[in-house]
Amino acid sequence: MALKKFVVGCFEDEKVLFPAVDKVRKAGYKFHDIYTPFPVHGLDKAMGLRETSLHTAGFLYGLIGTTTAVTFMTWVFTKDWPVNIGGKPNFALPAWIPITFELTVLFAAVGMVLTFCYICQLAPFIKRHHFHARSTDDLFVMVIECGDKTNEEELKSFLGSVGAQEVNTQIAEDGWWVGRYDKEDQLYKEPNIA
Repeated sequence: MALKKFVVGCFEDEKVLFPAVDKVRKAGYKFHDIYTPFPVHGLDKAMGLRETSLHTAGFLYGLIGTTTAVTFMTWVFTKDWPVNIGGKPNFALPAWIPITFELTVLFAAVGMVLTFCYICQLAPFIKRHHFHARSTDDLFVMVIECGDKTNEEELKSFLGSVGAQEVNTQIAEDGWWVGRYDKEDQLYKEPNIA
C-alpha cells in the first residue's frame, strides 16, 4: 500500500458538521471518509455518496438460495431417492416451500453480511489507520485526501473557518492490511513528516 497524505478536521457537533460538509464539497475537496460516534442520518447524501447496491446483492443471493433449494430437492425426490409418500407426487413443490424459504433467507443473509464486510474491509486481523482516538467516543472526524494540487495549509485554514475544532495532517496507508496492533504501535500518534 502506498502512503497518502490526509488533512483531518475534528468537529464537536453534527449541527456544525453538516454545513461544513456542504462547504467542503462545494470547494471541490475529495472526502476520504467521515467518522462519527453514532449513525448520522443524511450524511451520505450530504457527502454526495450514491445509494448502496447491497439490497440488489441481497436479492441475487436470495435468488441463488431459492434456485439451490428447488434444484436440490427436485434432484433428490425425482432422481436420486424417489419415495412414494402416501401417493403424493415426487415433485411436490408446495411441500418444499418452508425449506425453499429458509434457504432463500440463509443465502441472502450470509451473502449480504460477507459482501458488507468485504466492501467495508471488516474482518478479524485487519489493520486500519485510526485518524483520531475520539472518533468512536464523541468527535466527528472529517478526513480529506490531499491530491497533487491540494494546498495543505489553505485546506487546514479552510477547515478551521468552517468550524473544525482541531485540524492536523497525517500520513497513512490508504486501505487495510493484514496485521495486528502491537503495544509499541501508537494508534493515534502524529506521523513524522519529512
